[in-house]
Amino acid sequence: MIKMILSSVMRGFEDLTRPGALKILALGVALAIGLLAAATAVFGWLAALIVPDSFTLPFTHMQITWADDVASIAAVGVMLVMSVFLMIPVAAAFTGLFLEDVAGMVEKTHYPSLPEIRAFTLAETIADSLRFLGLVIVANLVAFVIYFFIIPLAPFLFFGLNGYLLGREYFQMAAARRMHRDQVKALYARNRLLVWTAGGLMAVVLMIPIVNLVVPVLGAATFTHLFHRLTGDKAHRVTA
Repeated sequence: MIKMILSSVMRGFEDLTRPGALKILALGVALAIGLLAAATAVFGWLAALIVPDSFTLPFTHMQITWADDVASIAAVGVMLVMSVFLMIPVAAAFTGLFLEDVAGMVEKTHYPSLPEIRAFTLAETIADSLRFLGLVIVANLVAFVIYFFIIPLAPFLFFGLNGYLLGREYFQMAAARRMHRDQVKALYARNRLLVWTAGGLMAVVLMIPIVNLVVPVLGAATFTHLFHRLTGDKAHRVTA
């Protein structure tokens, strides 16, 4: 199982260097940076809005006029640290947007004999991405509250939860390109632990600054390989 996962990940990394993938990768990195920058700007603005422009220290009557500037700078620092964790929802948001292009490039390179498939519409892609993003945000907000009660076990919950969510979504979206819904569910049920482990590895990579920017594209390539490793030549065109 581990050998299959690592092999799929390594192939995914190799695919990132292919000419057809560089444009997708550049777009993915640019969007991830843009989203994180926007979140940092909003967080800094809110911090400056909450903290008063100036206030007087009790007893000393000393007036502080730079508190809002310090708050804004501190907010940026906090967001840079939090960006590591924010890459989880970022990856969730971009999953569907990149999967079709990346999977198509991977299959054309490594599995050229496969028949054509029905491409997902833009509406379907956006709907799936928003649904997954909402699920990831809600699940992690609930988990965030639980972390305070199980602090020593918090890392296990974090990676276990997000590994499950990322693995299931990446795998099912990759499989849905070539299998009917009931077949996807059956295949996932038979390989639940393998998919969960692969998703956990993606969650770990998301914690590595800079490298985590490529995960939305890397995950799509990795799980496309993983799907074909599990199905061999049994993947077929979706007809309904």
